[in-house]
Amino acid sequence: MPFDNIVAVALFMGLFGLVLLILLWPGEKQGAKVLRRWGVEDPSLSDVDEAVRYLRRRRFWYPWLYLGLPLLAESTGVRGGDTSFFLATLLVGALIAEVLAQRPRKGSRREAGLDRRGVRALIPVWGLVTYAVIVVAAAAWLVVHRWWALLGVAAAVSTVTWLVILLAVRRPSTGDSVADTALRVRSARVAAGLGLAATVTLAIPEVTNFGSWILVVAGFAGWYHLAHRSRAEVARSRPEAA
Repeated sequence: MPFDNIVAVALFMGLFGLVLLILLWPGEKQGAKVLRRWGVEDPSLSDVDEAVRYLRRRRFWYPWLYLGLPLLAESTGVRGGDTSFFLATLLVGALIAEVLAQRPRKGSRREAGLDRRGVRALIPVWGLVTYAVIVVAAAAWLVVHRWWALLGVAAAVSTVTWLVILLAVRRPSTGDSVADTALRVRSARVAAGLGLAATVTLAIPEVTNFGSWILVVAGFAGWYHLAHRSRAEVARSRPEAA
């Protein structure tokens, strides 16, 4: 692709990311909604502030990633559609946010929990199995078609996904333990879902037969169920249900 076309695409994606940032820039209402969705029935003001900070730390990077990722992909010869760039932006934004969150804020209150945190405390076994099965199937599809460059990108996607998950496990605790756990679970599960969907979009650039259709549906269904908690899961996560 000519350089001027690359720049035009990058600028368009950057502008789209900026519009997305303005539309999705979170306030107190969005912060409270996220906490309730992930199991905090009655979040305090400090919990809501923490949730807003958590969301802003991610969404701030969207325009810049939308601007840079198409240029990086073109310079390395990797082709990807709009969906791939969208998912990659969300995933890399989550990684940057988790890296920044590893250093606790000055004056923040830390709480030590009695339970030892681990990946299975954040992502249920069914989610880990779903992730593993679909990612392995997508990787096998890439191998069968000998798309070695995309296989390398898929490996990078998996690496970023697991970095986000592991950083969410070890992130310093702040504020109320219930709200902290809810945001930690959200980070890990959303990252797993994004990694799953991104890998599938790389493996199946076009749905051409029944096998590719099944893989795409499985990938996006896995993303949806990982990145959303059912009402039963939310109820079980609340302290009174323990």
